[in-house]
Parts: sequence; C-alpha cells; structure tokens
Amino acid sequence: MQFLLTQLGIVCALGNGEDEILKNVVESPLIGMKKRSYGNIDTVFGTVSGIEESGEIRANLLLKEVCLQLDISKIKSRYSSSRIGIVLGLTNTGVGEAQEGILELLSSGKLPEGFDFSWLNLNTPTEYLKNLLGLEGPCYTVSTACSSSSKVFLCARSMIESSLCDCVIVGGVDAFCSFALCGFRSLEALSKKQTNPMSKNRDGINLGEGACLFVMEADRTKACSSIKLKGVGESSDAYHITSPDPEGVGAYLAMSQALEDSGLSSKDIDYINLHGTGTIHNDSMEALAISKLFNKDLPCSSTKPMSGHTLGASGAVELGFSYIMLKNNCLFPHIYDGIFDENIVKLNLVESFCKKEITNIMSNSFGFAGSNASVIIGK
Repeated sequence: MQFLLTQLGIVCALGNGEDEILKNVVESPLIGMKKRSYGNIDTVFGTVSGIEESGEIRANLLLKEVCLQLDISKIKSRYSSSRIGIVLGLTNTGVGEAQEGILELLSSGKLPEGFDFSWLNLNTPTEYLKNLLGLEGPCYTVSTACSSSSKVFLCARSMIESSLCDCVIVGGVDAFCSFALCGFRSLEALSKKQTNPMSKNRDGINLGEGACLFVMEADRTKACSSIKLKGVGESSDAYHITSPDPEGVGAYLAMSQALEDSGLSSKDIDYINLHGTGTIHNDSMEALAISKLFNKDLPCSSTKPMSGHTLGASGAVELGFSYIMLKNNCLFPHIYDGIFDENIVKLNLVESFCKKEITNIMSNSFGFAGSNASVIIGK
C-alpha cells in the first residue's frame, strides 16, 4: 500500500499557496521577514499578511485560510465524513491571545469580553478544523515541540493502516506568541537580525507563524502518480531539555530510521531540507549527523530564513516546501551571509534557486528534549 499526499494547503511568511510561495522564492524570498519589537525585544519575525482578525484565535484563522486551498468537497464525495480523520502538530494554540487577556485581567481586574480558557487547550485548533470541515472521524493533536508536525505523518499513516480512517487531513499550525518569543530570548537563542544558519556568524533563530495541511490517502493499486509519503523516522534521545546532543545521535537515528522505513538508501535522497535553525548547537550537530549518513555533495538548505521558525508548524510547513520542490523540480536556496563555519562539517548548501530533476526529499525536524523526526516524500 502506498500513502499519497494528494492535496496541499499552505500559508506562511513566504506566501499564501503553492504558486505564490514559488514566485516569492524566485523573486523576493525574504518578503515576509519583518523587523519586530515586543517590549524590549527586537528581532525579525516571519509574519503572515492578509489575515483579518475576526474574534477567533489566530491559529484558527490560519487554518481557515489554508482550507480555502483544499478541495474538501472532493474528498467528502469519495469518503464518508466519519472515515476522514485529522491529526495536527502544534505548540502554541491560543497562548498569545490568552496571555493578552490575562494581562488585561491583571491591569483592570477583569478578563476581556469573549475570553475563553479553551484557547489554551492543545486540541482547540484540531476541533475547530473538524467542525469547520464538517468531519466526524477521529481527530487529535501532537505536541512535541519543533518535531510536532513531522511526527503527525506517521500518526496519519497509522490511522489509515489500522482502518480507523480512509483519509486523513494532516499538518500543523502555530501563530505568533510573545510567550515563545520571550522564552527563546531567555535561552539566548533569538537573533536580533536575519537568521544566518550554518554561518560562522550565526547567533540564533527568527520565529515565524504559519499553517500547512495535506490530504493523505491510500493507494492500494500503486498506480497513482501523486507525491507519496515514503518514510518517517523518529527518535527521543532526551540529551537535554533544550540543547541537542552535540554528536547528533538522535538526529542520526531519526534520519536512518526514515531511510529504513522507506526502503531507500542514502544515495536515493536528492535533497535535504535542514532543520537549520541558525543556533550554534543545532547547526553543528545536524551537519555532523548528515555527514555520517550522506555523501558530502548532497544538496541541502535551511528554508527557515524565508519563513521563520514556525515551531509546532515547522515540520509540516517545510514538508510543504519540499512538496512544492518535488512538483516543480527545483531546489529552494540556503540564504545566509556565505561565510560557512569552518568549525563544523561542510555541507553542500544550495546557493540560489535552481531547477533540478529530483525524486526523493528528506525533511528534518529536531525539537527540544531530543524529540526528533525525519520525513521522506517522493515521486
């Protein structure tokens, strides 16, 4: 049985939908990366434009925007609503909105009108999506920091394999949250300027927001030409609550297990979408782990300079970029100052947008506490 990714909806700082994202990568890759100040914090943030506030938490509005890109009527005509599941990865839900409401409570003595503590429930966006689409199948949320919406692809596949569902809406969402911004600043991991992954001068991440949804279906005939979910690998090395294992043991395990799950060898991978956060420890351990598995000439890039690190949504958003690359036979660039850190293992970074025939892509997501996931998709 093959597992097909038959539809994609995506919104992030780089654009709204496949066509706009592809256009902006070529013409204006940093279009959505904006300087932002919050209190005494100055940084660059990946902002989604054109989302009108309407009383919903922003995560729900991002999901609603993405749903406009999906042909839901098509899948509902093929499957019973009770056989269509949902699994999302996320971390913030309505933490940003709840934080603002609690600040108002502290200053005025009462919560703002419409405040709802359910905003803090991790499953709120997932339930919102279920109701929005009129679905009745199983739905749940995965929250494992930055690997959240990479791990959901294994969950979705299992839902189909176990006959719980015939089709699954799978992906992730996270919106701006000053709590997260302050948290990364306290860890000294937030850059004040444009993030600079793999550079000698890198000094931290830029955050971002976004949402990405795929429609996953099974193809038992193996005759469909859609892009396929080929493999997923997971590991939990628990090296440290925030810092990755400097030897990249967990990252290596996730990548090698993804290869094993897919039945592919390292030589079959044509490109890696790096986790590539721009922090000192992540970039060095990821480069080391990749060097243990892959040829030094394998093209790689971090797409986070164009989207920001979308936290719980990053796995799905970056797999969305990978999906666009596969469909269009192209590679997205690695944007940095060009000064590679000579103290880490050298990678073959994609210097500029280019056309290239590609068949298989691996996308990496390595989260706090050693929660790691690698996903392989291909033609």
